[in-house]
Amino acid sequence: MTDYDILIIGAGISGAVLAEQYASAGKRVLIIEKRNHIAGNCFDFYDENEILTSKYGAHLFHTNDEGVWNYVNQFADWYTWEHKVVAKVDNHLVPIPVNITTVNTLFNENLSSELEMREWLSNNRISYNSPKNGEEAVLNRVGKVLYDKMFKHYTKKQWDKYPSELHASVLERIPVRDNYDDRYFSDVHQALPKGGYTKMFKNILNHPNITVLLNTDYFEVEGEIGGYEKLFYTGPIDRFFTFNANLTEKLEYRSINFVREEIDQEFFQQNSVVNYPGNEVEFTRIVEYKHFGNQQSATTSIVKEYTIDEGEPYYPVPNEQNQEIYAKYKTEADKLLNVYFVGRLANYKYFNMDQAFRNALNLFKSLEVDVVEQEYAKSV
Repeated sequence: MTDYDILIIGAGISGAVLAEQYASAGKRVLIIEKRNHIAGNCFDFYDENEILTSKYGAHLFHTNDEGVWNYVNQFADWYTWEHKVVAKVDNHLVPIPVNITTVNTLFNENLSSELEMREWLSNNRISYNSPKNGEEAVLNRVGKVLYDKMFKHYTKKQWDKYPSELHASVLERIPVRDNYDDRYFSDVHQALPKGGYTKMFKNILNHPNITVLLNTDYFEVEGEIGGYEKLFYTGPIDRFFTFNANLTEKLEYRSINFVREEIDQEFFQQNSVVNYPGNEVEFTRIVEYKHFGNQQSATTSIVKEYTIDEGEPYYPVPNEQNQEIYAKYKTEADKLLNVYFVGRLANYKYFNMDQAFRNALNLFKSLEVDVVEQEYAKSV
């Protein structure tokens, strides 16, 4: 494994994009992936009901970034999908994000205009000029009652921390609407790839200069690899430095236990995703993949998601303690020559899908300006 110019650890969004960019620029690329498949957490497959199902939770692509939208359209045909989520609260199914319908249903109100909704929010919110944590961020937007019903326990289940124990930015990402708009996202482009994400990733990696090695842990074979110009690492940053005696503190990540159930009926729920923000059940949500793309089958399947401490890392846990630990790893990472840390786990930062694409594209461009200008004619 010494005949490659670029070594990439991980075949998810970041790794695949960097591989495609370097391969198209004439570089020989080796991707090492410890799982038995490409596409990272976007991996999907057809189940026994011939329903296209995501193995690691629903992934909904949405973006206002025209460059990213143009890039992904090179590798897949897309169909419009405006994602909608409902939550089961007080035996009602109400829209998320909070909107007029949510408030009317839960509080027996009769709001009918944006002005009335803004007035209701203003009368219920608890004002914070600069929220210091997630609890203050939510209270500042929707007030105490909605915080208790829809955010407090859901956040605890998802992060094993109450909102007060997390950065304000975690909860500030959640939109609140002053109208009837029940779409989860409001981006210009909201779509899913025809045939699934795995098919798209196969197209991204379909280049003679790219070699993918699956079922391989980089740390078990790193002594056999050499001669590359650059290494890109997309895994947990603290694992990369386990050899460093000065860096012994582990970062916190959240994992998810996906519990699949076969249901002998046409549909189980009215929506693709139903959240359970209360503490009456341990799971955070139920996903019925059959709804995506209006798939047809006589029976269905559902996936309940339980967020847990141990297991495959999915999300960094953003609080002050973890940011301080990450800063130490980042300092060591910056000392390494031609080794780059990229992606959600390596940067210890939450990225939406389009942000992950953009981050990888920008990294390539920043490192290979001459290649971009002289050898690589694609527009990204």
